[in-house]
Formats: sequence, C-alpha cells, structure tokens
Amino acid sequence: MPVPAPRYLLCLLYFLVVLCAPARAGTLDDANQAARRFMATTMKERGIPAMQVAVVKDGRVVFSEVSGLANVENQIAATRSTLFPINSATKAFTGVAMMQLVEAGQVDLDAPISTYLQQLPSAWQGIRVRQLLAHTSGLPDIVDGNGLVGGGSEAQAWQRVEQLPMQAAPGAQFVYNQTNYALLARIIAQCSGGSYEDYLAARQFKPLGMRHARFGDSYDLVPNAATMYSFFPRSSDAANAPARLSHWFYDMPHGLWAGGGIQITADELALWLAALLQHRVLRADSLARMWTPERLNDGSEGDWAAGWPVSTLQGRRQISSFGGARSAFVVYPEEGLAVVVLTNLVGANPQQFTAQIADFYR
Repeated sequence: MPVPAPRYLLCLLYFLVVLCAPARAGTLDDANQAARRFMATTMKERGIPAMQVAVVKDGRVVFSEVSGLANVENQIAATRSTLFPINSATKAFTGVAMMQLVEAGQVDLDAPISTYLQQLPSAWQGIRVRQLLAHTSGLPDIVDGNGLVGGGSEAQAWQRVEQLPMQAAPGAQFVYNQTNYALLARIIAQCSGGSYEDYLAARQFKPLGMRHARFGDSYDLVPNAATMYSFFPRSSDAANAPARLSHWFYDMPHGLWAGGGIQITADELALWLAALLQHRVLRADSLARMWTPERLNDGSEGDWAAGWPVSTLQGRRQISSFGGARSAFVVYPEEGLAVVVLTNLVGANPQQFTAQIADFYR
C-alpha cells in the first residue's frame, strides 16, 4: 500500500504547477475589446473620419466593427454596408481570378502573354503571365504622376505606352505598374468570354454572397459609398497653410479596374479571405502557388507573388494587400488569421497598423 505524500509536499507540488504553467491566453472578448479601443485611438490620432475593421480567425469572422462618418459634411454615419474603395488591393482579386483560370486549364502562368493577347508590341510578346502578376515584366507604366500617360483618353494612353521603351528586361527586377494588371484583365476577358468585372462577379462575388461589392471610382455614382477625404494641401493653398480635411477625387478608368477598381465592405472582404483560407475559392496547391514569391532571373525572390505582396515581419509570414493609402488587408496563413482595415482617409495608411490589430488575436 503506497504511503501518502506529506501535506507540505502536496502544497509545494501545487504551487509549482500553478507558477510554472504557461499564462492563459486572453479570451476572444478581450481581443475584441482591445481592437475597439485601438480603433478609437487610431481614428483620433490620425484624423480618420470612418473605419471598418474585420478579423478572421480559424475560418470565421470573429470581429466586425465600424465607426465614424461616411460623409463628414452631412454627418452620415458609416455602417457595415458602407462601401470603401480598396484601390490597388484589387490586384489580389485579380491574382485569385488568374489562379482560377489556371485550375480550369485555361491559363498557363509560364506561357508568354502573346498566347492570349494579339497585336502586342514585339518587346512585350515574350513576357510570361506570371511576370505580369508579380510586377517583374519590365513594362512601361500606363500611369504616371499626372494620371494616364499623355493626359488624354484611355485609348490614347495605350497608344502612347506601347511606344515607350521597356523599363527593364522581363524577369530582371520588380517594377510596380498598372500596365501589368490592365493586360491581365484582357487575358481574363479573353479566356472567359466576358468582361473582367463579370468574371469576378460570377466566380468570386456571387458564390460567396458578396452582394455589395462592385466597381467604380469617386466620379461614378456608387450607392452607399463612403466619401473620400485627405489632409493633403490643395495646389491653391498658401505655403504653410494649416492642414484641413478636404474631398479627395480619384479617377480609375475602366481598363484599369483589375488593378484598382473594387469598392467593398470589410465584412465581405473578410468572408472572401475566410473562403480562401478554407480552400473554398482555390485548391490548397493553387493558394500556395499564388502566395509564393516570384523568382527573378538571378534566382532571388521578388517583392510580390501572384497578385499579393509577400513579406516576413518579426518572424511571421504575412500575405498582404493595400491600396490608395487608405485600405489594407493582411493574412497570416500559418495562424489562420486575417485582418481587414478600410478607411475613407487618404494618408491613413492602415498597412502600418494592421499587425497591431492582429497581435490581439494571436
């Protein structure tokens, strides 16, 4: 018959177990409360009129919050159905569309783009599809600091850009530009038999119940869209004039929608990201390929994968997308975690603080 341990030994063992055990993680409610406080503080510090935030964890949306004014001058509150432009983050959707076409056997990422597009300049014909996705094509940009090159119509801009020299040899370096994604939109249209936006609506928006997502810019009449603002000075302002909140207008021609045309809610973006992580939009192997950085000719990794910037921050691999200095979303694949932040302030730069929100949910 075993001899009972002395009482003091049992007490000592108890305290050792309690003191040496790892600290318990906070609850989901704790994380959500922290995220709400962070939203309020960040909006105040950065002067953000309205913000939507959504968080995906382990396949479900665990946090969705909206705060502020969609329209400041008329005091119209932002709601969960208010649409925000994601601008260049649209490229992530284009990357998914291309991988869907790869799965369907309609596109080969290693094929030259002349396989799918006719009447290209000779210097463009050998560029690989994957090089368009990763901005390693070396193509000249159809957009410059003043908008479309040449300052005329979209058709005139195409005539102009096709006459410009290459910025680099295909595959030699990362050079971000809008020409790449305008050509990808043409490939999607060519392979699907419809328009780029119709393909996204049929293959991504509708299957996931994303009934609010649509295309347009600040000149289009988009119902329930947030008004865009900035604190940047106007060209007519006097030097050293105090910063003031003003309207911000941006033009996104139809041919460039694949690179920056989507308006959407944080909730719908979160649903889309959850579906990606659960392999309901793409197979696991396709998702992994889409999120693998493109290799340059010298064997080094480029800054982008297929439609998505890829990086490692403090040991965490993150797949991100951001646009217009006002919208961002980031995925931590190994953690089953994704964060969406949409704002209506140009210069809010939410890509700078999405990681802080993600930290609440680790």
